[in-house]
Amino acid sequence: MNGKADPRAEGEVTTRTRLERGRGALGPALELVHTGRAPTRAVLTAELGVTRATAGAVAAELEALGLIRIDAKPSAAAGSQGRPSHRLAVADEGPVVLAAQVHADGFRAALVGLGGSIVATAPGCETVDADPAQVLGSVVDAGARLLRETGRRCVGAGLAVPSAVAQPEGTALNPLHVAWPAGAQVSEIFADRVRDAGITGPAFAGNDVNLAALAEHRHGAGRGARDLLCVATGHRGVGGALVLDGRLHTGSSGLALEVGHLTVNSEGRPCHCGSRGCLDVETDPLAFLTEAGREPGPEGLLVQARDLIRNAYGDPSVRSATEALIDRLGLGLAGLVNILNPDRIILGGLHRALLEADPERLRAVVADRSLWGRSGGVPILACTLDHNSLVGAAELAWQPVLDDPLGALGQADG
Repeated sequence: MNGKADPRAEGEVTTRTRLERGRGALGPALELVHTGRAPTRAVLTAELGVTRATAGAVAAELEALGLIRIDAKPSAAAGSQGRPSHRLAVADEGPVVLAAQVHADGFRAALVGLGGSIVATAPGCETVDADPAQVLGSVVDAGARLLRETGRRCVGAGLAVPSAVAQPEGTALNPLHVAWPAGAQVSEIFADRVRDAGITGPAFAGNDVNLAALAEHRHGAGRGARDLLCVATGHRGVGGALVLDGRLHTGSSGLALEVGHLTVNSEGRPCHCGSRGCLDVETDPLAFLTEAGREPGPEGLLVQARDLIRNAYGDPSVRSATEALIDRLGLGLAGLVNILNPDRIILGGLHRALLEADPERLRAVVADRSLWGRSGGVPILACTLDHNSLVGAAELAWQPVLDDPLGALGQADG
């Protein structure tokens, strides 16, 4: 033996050392790619604050796990100088999660990949049984069929429901619009059905508007906001959510931001909460149809109300109803701005259609009625994601993977 070190062995040791140093960065790195904030390895290196070699080792490990792909032959942008950086993206054929949503007019199941991409959806059901176990069994069965048809690996499941979900119990406290009993154990029932269907990975449940806000913050109109307020109608009722520094603000037990019960019309309709004139009953699809003098049709309240604004705004009764709901919504948003001081507001469901119909009227009401609105205004934008509650339900299921890719994928395999 000549006593010289084997350069290949030294290289292997160096690579292992870099990866071991960067293992704690796997989750942050994956989240950066997942949310589109690290489109290249150079950006990843800068965002993580590590060396280029460590960032390369981290990216290679995520690629080996089947979570991302690295463009091995990147092309330089026009006019750029120097060696182009490798581009990063979520893996096209990577694992998925099962996402499910239940609302007043039915339920839907989908498979969602990293990056918030909907891979496959099952046909929606238009009836919701009063027994949550029956409904959740059906929606999980629909998701299981999608998994069999696509052959994709599943690493978890998430459920969006039109109710506040108390944590850690996972109980739906007020599922008024789906006729479920108060306190239904939705998280436990959903997890049981997921396990019974042979679907691997953990299962979670949350409020639909909370999850819509999370999805929009990571992939849609809320991206880049620090303090994001989301207010939206479901098929019935109104919900709100706040995302602070990338995380949902859910309060001490998951019940924060029940904005539907802000009073915006003291002489208004009786509300389920015992008060009168709440956002929940003054600015939801049923309130709009009633204000416009229309009877609910067979296509679902949200679809009917939204289509009426977009296709019949010239009708005086539709315009009058739109303006009335905009004024009530603006009053509620102004109160929230005074309390929360968000740096962005996004609106979904029927509220998105109200904003699109007359954005200046809504912004003027909010600015006139809020202290901070007068000093410069808060951007008010429309949600941009289709099926954002479904995507948000998927975010719940993806979170363990984003937190610890190696650990979570090992558990899913088990």
